[in-house]
Amino acid sequence: MNDKGRILVIENDAPSVMMLVNALTQAGCDVQAAFTGAKGKELAQENKFDLIVLSLALPDRSGFEICGELKQRHLTHNTPIVFISRHATIEDQQRALELGAVDFIEIPFSSGDFVSRVLSHMKETSQT
Repeated sequence: MNDKGRILVIENDAPSVMMLVNALTQAGCDVQAAFTGAKGKELAQENKFDLIVLSLALPDRSGFEICGELKQRHLTHNTPIVFISRHATIEDQQRALELGAVDFIEIPFSSGDFVSRVLSHMKETSQT
């Protein structure tokens, strides 16, 4: 029984998605994945997630655009968003946080560190 939370992963790189889903599932989370910003936004509007992992670079939209739109919607306004990216600048990281993201994790990262950070953000949110 998964009881640590529901997580949506919005990332277009299939190997990365598999690694993230496997790591989070092993940690006890219920995980869904979307490979485009449009599909991720659709899933986020139809389901309640405890956290969203969002890639900065998506094939159809910028992660910044998706984050901004999700933060304006009632269902996802308070959902923590953790950005992931391979080629991020300090400005990218600052912009993500200004848009309301709770964290920005650069790829490559260890799956253990990633899971710890994600679970920590979900715990913080559930206590507020």
